[in-house]
Amino acid sequence: AKLAFVIRIRGINQLHPKVRKTLKLFRLLQINNGIFLKLNKATLNMLRICEPYVTWGYPNLKSVRDLVYKRGFAKIDGRRIPITSNRIIEQKLGKYDIICMEDLVHEIMTVGPHFKQATNFLWPFKLNTPTGGWRKKQTTLWREETLAIVR
Repeated sequence: AKLAFVIRIRGINQLHPKVRKTLKLFRLLQINNGIFLKLNKATLNMLRICEPYVTWGYPNLKSVRDLVYKRGFAKIDGRRIPITSNRIIEQKLGKYDIICMEDLVHEIMTVGPHFKQATNFLWPFKLNTPTGGWRKKQTTLWREETLAIVR
């Protein structure tokens, strides 16, 4: 799989400058922001750098389509514009033969030749926190009683 979806899961406290720079390059400036990413050696190394701050996986066609249709916003002159019609897409990406939502979804899903332009056209996705929050790694507290039971 050459396509990944990366979500930022942690805030800004105590960030190493290298991690901060990597997240900036990924355009993941806020918690719960998500982006599509082309996976290659360079981007995998970048993911490794900011691993504790992001989570990522391989999206399927349905999730790519849902994200673009429901949460897709265009970046036009540095502003976040809702994609209300295909005309917006055609004006910006027409020269790359991307003229409608489905073309955009196809270009992202197949990681086509104009993948970079397509993903840069989209504003980073603003997602909600999962219901019930993120699963914490289980940390067990050893108390005197539990130790007494174990003995």
